[in-house]
Amino acid sequence: MIKKQKLQGTSTDDWKQYHAFTLWFPPRCCSARFNLAFLMFLGFTVVYGLRVNLSVAMVAMVNSTDPDPDGNHSVTNACPPPSGRENTSNNFQQPAGVPHYNWDSETQGWLLGAFFFGYLCTQIPGGYLAGHYGGKFFLGLGVLGTAALTLLTPLAAKWGSYWLFALRALEGFGEGVTYPAMMAIWARWAPPLERSRLIAMSASGGSFGAFVALPLTGYICQMLGWPTVFYICGGAGCLWAVFWFIFVSDDPRNHRRISKEERDYIIKTVGPQGTGHGWSLPLLHMALSVQLWAIIVTQMCSNWAYYTLLTSLPTYMDVILHFDLQSNGFLSSLPYLGSWLMAWLSGVMADALIERRVFSVTVVRKIFTFVGLFLPSVFLVAVVYAGCDHILIVTFLTLSMTTGGFSAAGVFINQIDIAPRYAGFLLGITNTFGTIPGVVAPIVTGYFTEDRTLAGWAKVFWVAAGINAGGAVIYTFLGSSKLQPWALTEEERAEAERKRNSEPKNQRKKKIRPDGSLST
Repeated sequence: MIKKQKLQGTSTDDWKQYHAFTLWFPPRCCSARFNLAFLMFLGFTVVYGLRVNLSVAMVAMVNSTDPDPDGNHSVTNACPPPSGRENTSNNFQQPAGVPHYNWDSETQGWLLGAFFFGYLCTQIPGGYLAGHYGGKFFLGLGVLGTAALTLLTPLAAKWGSYWLFALRALEGFGEGVTYPAMMAIWARWAPPLERSRLIAMSASGGSFGAFVALPLTGYICQMLGWPTVFYICGGAGCLWAVFWFIFVSDDPRNHRRISKEERDYIIKTVGPQGTGHGWSLPLLHMALSVQLWAIIVTQMCSNWAYYTLLTSLPTYMDVILHFDLQSNGFLSSLPYLGSWLMAWLSGVMADALIERRVFSVTVVRKIFTFVGLFLPSVFLVAVVYAGCDHILIVTFLTLSMTTGGFSAAGVFINQIDIAPRYAGFLLGITNTFGTIPGVVAPIVTGYFTEDRTLAGWAKVFWVAAGINAGGAVIYTFLGSSKLQPWALTEEERAEAERKRNSEPKNQRKKKIRPDGSLST
């Protein structure tokens, strides 16, 4: 049933973005915008499957993470196998003829980080082009290209580690456009009162993809051999791309299956911000924006811990905890199940708080960001003090990733608050900086854990926890969700000028900026 949603008139604070019209509120179930969110969710599920499969497959590819293949390496402070287990992941058998490679921990760290070297290169140009042309083509092509390249992974590994490094970097190059393109699409499709849930639902496909891919990769490696993992994941990405290009449109105005009611609702609520940004950009204003830098620094801090676990957790489960390959994949995936569920919940909660005016949009973003960064830090520290208690370690790691899902409705969608029509480009900027930890963290982890000791892994968790907590503090003091003056369209500036001229002179200074834009 359709219900009427009363939205308040224009104002000059956070609520101006969210309460601008009195209109009919079309149902969400089976709507074009939620179908789009679900298809995006599946796309990012595939994307993260393509990204993390190497983390588990690496255990099978080398069949031992010991940097000294001759067995002369002295290991101190290593944990005993889980209770009731005599076999470790190093003793499993794969199908006959499956190749194995003698890569030390440093080489593995470089290979796990290779993806992010390419990923860094296309974030900003991808976001810029998606913001101008629309994100459908760039998101679809990013997933399709990465999937096609994944099919070549066994061949590249056979040729050598340098070839595999280059291939993974090229996969990252193709996938770099996906998240900026997603944000550019939602800038045109997401009504302000539904931004949190739509974007969180879409992006949570990453956590769900890790949850599915990690145990599935372990099972496939043991049953069919590690090369099959890359054939299956690559094929799934190619299949998804077919549905994406058939059913998705860049703009609700040209969607073939959307109802007139829903189209009008989206266009009216999104307003002038739901258009392309053209070729020119206010780069100087962006570079000087404290709000944007708060997002950049906070995402870098958060991503350090996230990418550390994403790329290195299977190795930790193997080297320190000695879980067999199937258990390794399953237990490594549990944190991402919690993160996925919490991301969905946080999106719904954030929209409810905003819609009911419990808190301002800025306060909502800060609450979800602080909880989503500080609590994971606490649980990472708890992992260090858990010693070799397998149950406690898995519990704390799961709680760390689960509570991290809160930030899905916080800093990670803040770009669309401060500058909706530039959201794709801004996400390209913030994700570029946010990807630097993806390059550095696996390499640092490789150096810290070269001796395969608890002390080395304790350093990994302490560093991740400290950086994460620092990000929570920075965003709490500097974050904002106010629409920035440099993001206003000409239409919005003209409206601001009209209001300025219609108000008494003694009130103008309180509500109008010197440049004629709305005061915040």
